[in-house]
Amino acid sequence: MEPLTIGMVAGEPSGDALGLHLIQALRRHVPHARFTGIGGPRMTGAGFEAMFPMEKLAVMGIVEVLRHYPELAGIRRRLAAHFLSERPRLFIGIDAPEFNLGLELKLRSAGVPTVHYVGPSIWAWRAGRIRKIKRAVSKMLVLFPFEAALYERAHVPVAYVGHPLADLLGEFPGTAAIREQLRLPAAAKIVTLLPGSRITEVKRMAGLFVATAERITEAVPGALFLVPFVSRETREIFEAALYRRGAGELNMSMMFGHAHEAMAAADVVLATSGTATLEAALLKRPMVITYKVAPFTAYIHRTQTYLPYVGLPNILAGEFIVPEFLQEEATPENLAQAVTNLLFDPVMRQRLEARFGRMLAELRQDAAGAAAAAILPLLDGSST
Repeated sequence: MEPLTIGMVAGEPSGDALGLHLIQALRRHVPHARFTGIGGPRMTGAGFEAMFPMEKLAVMGIVEVLRHYPELAGIRRRLAAHFLSERPRLFIGIDAPEFNLGLELKLRSAGVPTVHYVGPSIWAWRAGRIRKIKRAVSKMLVLFPFEAALYERAHVPVAYVGHPLADLLGEFPGTAAIREQLRLPAAAKIVTLLPGSRITEVKRMAGLFVATAERITEAVPGALFLVPFVSRETREIFEAALYRRGAGELNMSMMFGHAHEAMAAADVVLATSGTATLEAALLKRPMVITYKVAPFTAYIHRTQTYLPYVGLPNILAGEFIVPEFLQEEATPENLAQAVTNLLFDPVMRQRLEARFGRMLAELRQDAAGAAAAAILPLLDGSST
């Protein structure tokens, strides 16, 4: 008997983690299912069959996507041809909407049910995408409670499943326990630096983060910096930035993986905008958010965005609760001042920790199990 095949595409490390947990949850119901497409090391470790390297899709920003468009379009064509020939029982696109929605549209038009896991941020910008989503997606799975109503109004089948990170981090040890585990000084002023998970991000942000660490050290001579990396390549890029600035004397500990431990150990986290900011919030860590993209990408975002903030903690709160410094405001001086302010303001840190605790409770829904439950009817052929 042929195994039930499920196509999947994840385009970055956060999607790889979502894919892993979803594969595990689905296998509890369909233990002999075969999963294939594009995924990262976590998914392949669970038996996923990767046809292309996930890193090919990890491109951010309009200018960057345009530069890589021919290669990305070629991968999507080959993937579509494969799935139209082999015809999986179901296709699941995990985030990466610029890549996945076009693929989902082709497959659904050919009768393959499609799921998109992680709703594109139509609530922040480019709301017009909802028309394409309605044609491309048999079922939308959203991670935040306010998103479901947006899709329901557009008559897109949707399920709010909560956020897997809330399930993962809900019982994570506190700061004191993590510092003891990592053998870090209990009373040290610790700042965790998160310059990004993608190579393109780290190339753009590394110099800014190093310069910021230098200025923080001037204000807080005993400050300790933790810098976790997802790959050897991203670490080498950061080390090159240290070398260029002659900043080898910074009190800095670089780590492979262990990003959650590094965040949990921190007094303050300095993070590029993205999933890392949500992770820091769910670990109840005060933070400063920053980001830079190519100027043209920034211009397009500014003309099409609907919200005054980009960081997920601020979006979920509906107000600025943590500082954001974007584009020309992302300077070492601004970032260092904001981090230092938080380091020496225990009352503000306590308020943020309490606010983040409430976010954690709302998002903790056993997301993988809820997502699997929403997907199973499509595997049974009851809807396309």
